[in-house]
Amino acid sequence: MPQLVWYTMFSMTATSGCMEKDTAQKMAQAFQAQAAHPDEMPKVLNTDLPFRYPAVLYARRVQGNVTLRLYVDTTGQVRADSTRIEESSGYAALDSAAVKGSQELRFVPAKLRGEPLATTVLFPVYFRHPEAHALPGDTILNKHGLTP
Repeated sequence: MPQLVWYTMFSMTATSGCMEKDTAQKMAQAFQAQAAHPDEMPKVLNTDLPFRYPAVLYARRVQGNVTLRLYVDTTGQVRADSTRIEESSGYAALDSAAVKGSQELRFVPAKLRGEPLATTVLFPVYFRHPEAHALPGDTILNKHGLTP
């Protein structure tokens, strides 16, 4: 099945250069509309999140957010080869720690009509030092008393 999807996308890309922009956009929208959307999104099973704050950055009280794009398969496993950084923290060490930790995440898989469904999710990782000031935009964390 993945090869068929790749071939379809490749064919659409290859032919879209020979047609009007509107036609290519309509084809892309039709292709996206056919993708299965889960009835239930994946749920994290880990009781303790597996992200390790890099010691050097922790000592310097460096904080940041990393948003990962994770592919969660039908068994709830994160596929390492499909993990991508959607939004960087601006610190390579925090980004790497997020990617590394994501491989230990376990999920109840997404479901479509009660059946497990592989899907891609955006997963935010927050690196916060308990003695550092809140970052701009940390209003959700402040509401829960998670920042000093």
